[in-house]
Amino acid sequence: MRFPPSWLDELRARADIVQVIGQYVQLKKNGRKHWGLCPFHGEKTASFSVDGESQLYYCFGCKAGGSVIQFVMDYERLEFPEAVKHLADQLHMPLPQMEDDPDYQRRRSQRDRLLECNKEAARFFHQTLFTPAGASALDYLKLRGLTDSVIRKFGLGAAPNGWDTLTKYLQEKGYTAEELKLVGLTVIKEAEPATETSPAKPRRAFDMFRNRAIFPIIDQYGNVLAFGGRALGDVQPKYLNTSDTPVFNKRLGVYAANLLRKERHLQRVVLVEGYMDVVSLTQFGVPGVCATLGTALTPEQAKLLKRFAPAVYLSYDGDSAGQHAILRGLDILEAEGLPARVLDFPDGLDPDEFIRRDGKDAFDALPALTPASYRMRRLRSEHDLSTQEGRTEYAKACAAILSKLEPVERENHLQELAVHTGFPREVLLQQIGLNASAPAAAAASAAHPQQPRFNPRRNSPAAQEQVRDEELLISLISTGRLPQDIASEEDFSDPLLQSLFAELSGGASPASLVEMQSDEAVRARVSKLLLTPPSENLDQLIQMARECLDRNRLKRMQEQLNEIMRSLNTLSPAEKSAALAQAKALSERMKELRHTK
Repeated sequence: MRFPPSWLDELRARADIVQVIGQYVQLKKNGRKHWGLCPFHGEKTASFSVDGESQLYYCFGCKAGGSVIQFVMDYERLEFPEAVKHLADQLHMPLPQMEDDPDYQRRRSQRDRLLECNKEAARFFHQTLFTPAGASALDYLKLRGLTDSVIRKFGLGAAPNGWDTLTKYLQEKGYTAEELKLVGLTVIKEAEPATETSPAKPRRAFDMFRNRAIFPIIDQYGNVLAFGGRALGDVQPKYLNTSDTPVFNKRLGVYAANLLRKERHLQRVVLVEGYMDVVSLTQFGVPGVCATLGTALTPEQAKLLKRFAPAVYLSYDGDSAGQHAILRGLDILEAEGLPARVLDFPDGLDPDEFIRRDGKDAFDALPALTPASYRMRRLRSEHDLSTQEGRTEYAKACAAILSKLEPVERENHLQELAVHTGFPREVLLQQIGLNASAPAAAAASAAHPQQPRFNPRRNSPAAQEQVRDEELLISLISTGRLPQDIASEEDFSDPLLQSLFAELSGGASPASLVEMQSDEAVRARVSKLLLTPPSENLDQLIQMARECLDRNRLKRMQEQLNEIMRSLNTLSPAEKSAALAQAKALSERMKELRHTK
């Protein structure tokens, strides 16, 4: 999607970068900039700078930098159009292709209203939990070992046993029965006409959740999207979840995404199956826990998890259903390029049961199986290794798994497979489709990769100094405070800087220029260049710019003069006379520049 430049400029202007980044990073003002600990790498000394004037950020540690849109892209792991939509949604700005859509504002207003309705319902459920109407739900949660602190952290609540208690409460708040049905909080049974055997029945509205412990489903932005309810009696189903609504799609989110967003520098996400698993593990101090929403792991959820950590640990229940779901989950995560491990719980326990029985130390000590190790373990349980046929089929199935691994990782499993099956290593390699020497050669190559050829810098010290002056000049021009005619494209030898000058002269904002850079290293360089220079005095800015221009113009004139003098012996008398006149003019101009300095 291509967004109009003027619309993007308005978006950046409204999405104040200090306020947006301040939602993610604790910033402290120092001078004209705000500083904080970089969210993109671990550090103890603040090197992350946010410049409200240029609307750019830059980390002097890891070199991350860009505009407010780039920050959202990097932090939330979004593509450019998604980041733009996210910011526009937060600012209630209609997307450009929707500005002329008469139905857009209605849909936008409806979404906001439904989210507010869910938030009101979440408050009602939570408050009910600590009243006599919520006593049975509170007893259930306490019986599961939950503290008041973790109950409040997750906003847990109680649905009373009445047929329409919540419905009447929300209707008194101004929500219609149709809105409550649309958001999944109310069930409406339409009126039925009288028949010969039964009288007419009026239209009835009753609560979706009754006599249940309530788990609000909150997205990473703090919106209450839906609810999960755990039955307190023998009512079926045991867990009742909100169906898909205009504000909720169970395939797209995970439970406790709002808490994941607040955790910094996670090395892994622990993905479990149930709400109670998330709450219990979190109470015991396990970081980065979340759950799928009553469905098997989806590609959309895997993409979401990539925003929070570089790896996912599947921690599903120990029963057969949970183990089967792990295999499906591994396939999904591998398809998304997200490294995965499997935590294998003993005795058929689920994560909640295990950590309450054995504690956090035992949880931390659980072996994290690689996908190949877990798949081979599963295959081992499906084959009778006491028979030759079972060992043969097991070896063939494992060979198909090992054929997809890198040589070093494959080598780790070959010996184990040889022990369990009795087949020699060479035979197993042939089954995989390799000869005996291939893995060793590949492993040696991996251990001693070819070193890249050294490519020395060709720029001389003088040329590097010239580029530094040009970079400072671009930084000064980006403030928009210098006279428009102070420089020209000819004052820049670096193609990137020449391009930046042309764009700035044409009215482009510094933030938009950063977004134009597709290469990460170039974007970091431009971000650093376009941060506000260390001076607020206009006279100082102009003086610094003129000094840069004079130094570089003198260098270029000296190069031209040297070239002329070198060419004199090859010129005709008339050409030599013209060249000497040009040399004299250059010398006079150089004297003037040196005198002004």
